[in-house]
Amino acid sequence: MSTFSGLNTAGTALWAAQRAMDVTGQNVANANTDGYSRQRVDLQSVAAGAVPAMWSTGQQVGQGVNADQVTRIRDAFLQVQAQGSHSSVASLTVQDGTLTAVQQAFQEPGSNGIQAQLSSFWAGFGDIANHPADSGARSQLLERAQTLAAGIRSTNGSLDQQWGQTRDSLQALLTDANATAASIAGLNQEIKAATQTGLSTNELADKRDQLIMKLSEQIGASSVDMGDGTLNVVVGGTTLVAGGTALGMELTGPNDSRGTASAPLVIQTRPGGTPLRVGGTADGDLTSMTSIIPGYQKQLDGIAQQLATQVNAAHQTGYDQDGNAGGKFFTDGAGGGTAVTAANLTVALTSTRQVAAATVDPASAGGTLQPDGTWSAVSSDSNLADTLFQQRLLGTGADATYNSMITGLGVQATATSTTLSAQSVISTNVDAAVESTSGVNLDEEMTNMLQFQHGYAAAGKLVSTINQMLDDLMNMVQ
Repeated sequence: MSTFSGLNTAGTALWAAQRAMDVTGQNVANANTDGYSRQRVDLQSVAAGAVPAMWSTGQQVGQGVNADQVTRIRDAFLQVQAQGSHSSVASLTVQDGTLTAVQQAFQEPGSNGIQAQLSSFWAGFGDIANHPADSGARSQLLERAQTLAAGIRSTNGSLDQQWGQTRDSLQALLTDANATAASIAGLNQEIKAATQTGLSTNELADKRDQLIMKLSEQIGASSVDMGDGTLNVVVGGTTLVAGGTALGMELTGPNDSRGTASAPLVIQTRPGGTPLRVGGTADGDLTSMTSIIPGYQKQLDGIAQQLATQVNAAHQTGYDQDGNAGGKFFTDGAGGGTAVTAANLTVALTSTRQVAAATVDPASAGGTLQPDGTWSAVSSDSNLADTLFQQRLLGTGADATYNSMITGLGVQATATSTTLSAQSVISTNVDAAVESTSGVNLDEEMTNMLQFQHGYAAAGKLVSTINQMLDDLMNMVQ
C-alpha cells in the first residue's frame, strides 16, 4: 500500500467514525420518541483491487472501510406478534367495557334494579291479601307495577342507547382507519422512491410501522413485506393496502339493535363490497352490537313477556271489587298482550278497583250491591292476591329467569375480564421484547460513543503520521 493510498484509508476511517457518531447522536436524541427504532451503521471493509492477470500479484491489504449503509434495527417476527396481541387486547377491551355498561344498565345488585322492583311488586299482592278492602294497598300495588314496567322499559332504553353509541363509535373509527390506510399507501410510495434512489428511509419506515400498529388495534391489520421497500396491509385475509393503493371501508346494516336479527352489521371494502373479517376495536364493537347487547335485550324481552303472561293468566281467573272478571294486568300498550316486549310493557289497569284479588264472584258470595251499581269487596276472599304473591317463589317464573340472566351476565363479564387481563400480560411481554430489540439503550449508546470517539482519534493520528512520513520523504528528496 502506497503512502497516498494510506491517506485514503485513513480518510474512510475518519468518515466511518464520524458517520457512526452521527447515528449514535440520532439514537440518543430519539431515546424517548414513541415508535423510534434504533439505528446502526453497517461497517464493511473495502477490499483491494482485483488481480487483473493470472500470474500477477498485488501487495494491497485493503482500501479502508465503507460506512454508507445505516440499518434500522427491527425484528419482523416480533412486530407481527405485537400487531396480533394489540388487536386481541383492543377487541377484548371493548367487550369488557360493553359488559360493564350492561351491568350498570341493570343496576344489580341494588335497591333500584329490576330484582328489587319485582320483589316490591309481589309484596304489593301480599299487602292486598292481608287487607283486601284497603284502597291504599291496592293503590300501592299499581304504583309498584308502574315502577316495575318503567324500570324494564328504562333498562331496555339504556341498552338501545348503548348500541347506538357503539355504532357511532365504530363509524368514526372506520373513517379514521380509512385515513390511516391512505397515509400508509402514501408512505409506501415515498419509501419505494427513496429506496430506489439510495436515500435513507428509516424515519419514514418508523412512521409507517406506527400507523400499521394503529390499524392493528383498530381493525386487526397485519403487514406483509413485499421486498421493494413497501408493506402490504392485510385484514382478515383481504389486502387493504397494496403498495401505493388503499381500499376504503364502510359499515352496512341496520340502525337499531332489533334489526340485527334479520340484517347483520357488516364491514366491507369500498369499492368492491368485500366483507372484512376484522379484529381489534372494530371486532369488539361488532361483537357488542350483534351478540352482547341484542342478546341481553332478547332475554329482557322474554322476561317482560313471561311476567305479563304469568300475571295475566292468574289475574284473569279472579274478580275485581266491582264483581267483574279480572282483565289483563300487563299489555303491550296498544291494547294487545301477545306482542309484549321490554320496550312496551305497560300496566293495563287504570283503577284500584280493577285489581282482581278474589277468586269468588262477590254477587254469589254475600257481597253488597252499592247504589252506584258496584259490589262491595268480600273482605275475607283474598285468595287470588295470595296466589299472585306466592308466584315470586316459582322456579319457572319471571324472577327465576331474571336471576339466571343476571348470574350469566356476571359470569360472562368475569370471564371476559379475566381473558383481557391474561391477554394484556401477553401483549406487555411482546412489547417488552420489541423494545429490547428496537429500543434505544442509553448505556449502550454511551459505550458506542466512546468507541467511535477513540476510532476517530486513531484515524486522525494515522493521517498525522502519514503526513509526517510524507514530509520526511520530501525533505530527504530535497
